[in-house]
Amino acid sequence: MTTSFRGLGLRAELVDALAVAGIEHPFAIQQATIEDALAGADVCGKAKTGSGKTLAFGLPLLQRIVEARPGHPTALILVPTRELASQVVEVLVPLGKSVNARVCAFYGGTSLDRQMRNLTKRIEVAVATPGRLIDLLERGVIDLDQVSTLVIDEADRMADMGFLPQVEWIMRKVTGVRQTLLFSATLDREVDVLVRRYMNDPVRHEVEADPDEVSDSLHRFLKVHDMDRVKVLTAIAAGVSRTMVFVRTKRGADRLVSQLKREGVVAAAIHGDLRQSARERALKDFTDGNHAVLVATDVAARGIHVDDVDVVIHFDPPEEQKGYVHRSGRTARAGNTGIVVTFVMWDQELDVEKLQRRLGMREPIIEVFSNDPRLASLDTLDAPAPRRAARVG
Repeated sequence: MTTSFRGLGLRAELVDALAVAGIEHPFAIQQATIEDALAGADVCGKAKTGSGKTLAFGLPLLQRIVEARPGHPTALILVPTRELASQVVEVLVPLGKSVNARVCAFYGGTSLDRQMRNLTKRIEVAVATPGRLIDLLERGVIDLDQVSTLVIDEADRMADMGFLPQVEWIMRKVTGVRQTLLFSATLDREVDVLVRRYMNDPVRHEVEADPDEVSDSLHRFLKVHDMDRVKVLTAIAAGVSRTMVFVRTKRGADRLVSQLKREGVVAAAIHGDLRQSARERALKDFTDGNHAVLVATDVAARGIHVDDVDVVIHFDPPEEQKGYVHRSGRTARAGNTGIVVTFVMWDQELDVEKLQRRLGMREPIIEVFSNDPRLASLDTLDAPAPRRAARVG
């Protein structure tokens, strides 16, 4: 299989821009889909988050880009969340500059007036969430009549969030001849309806494992005591660079950040009640290494793309199998390994055992306390607990 971007048929300008960013070899989903996309075919890519999808659709889109008129983008990328829109733009802007293509994001929680002003300029690639794009369309400040490439990213997440009716409404507004690229962790149920209804004889590539499989990471299930949970988390985070923690509620996220700060841990929360600027600042601080811990609700489970997350902690166990997979996907990204830890309190053991069975896992639930030295290196938890690990109380 081809192991270079140049060998896949990409222009020298794009290959050089990738090299400047330190990207030299394509991932599997990129190898599988780029050539078909460059040839103009509709493409369905089954790929989980963190597999390199942004470049899989972004590179052929930029190579085939057509110069735009103000208010008439020639490429449209639909994404489910603000965070994903921001991160897709971050990846594509420097690549776009290499081929004289302007990339711009359109999503809620930020200034509508500023985005409307942006549309008075030439924008080739619009990266948008469905709600904000519909708002702009209804105001008459953007027209999709010149879109020749349409990307639906994380289509399954769109379905989970109830966005598919809006996505279909938008697709009907793309009136010209278009190429459609759709990427999703699953291609069944509502996503398959989208494919059959709006794509033209698409080429399908499924290079990833089953999305319900979680074998890319080391998984640990720790029986913890309520009064000791924060200290156990603190001990784990002390041994790594980046820890992402999932909780069930927005109030729980804020409370946990306050508790961690009292333990001397630099942490921030990200959830739906925060202003968009606060969410972006928290994510940037985490990405830049200014915060060691990011605490998130499930709203962020599929919208956050941060490389090199060492540990994902289910501070509150997810209620279902899909939630476990989506949360856990924040680590072991792009071929790296990672660790996933689930905290289990005494009244959660039966539910967690049922969750493991649905996931096809058989992992022991190991009782730990915050003074357990094995927490500094979670791959040693297979060893017996040292005698000095005493009970809390």
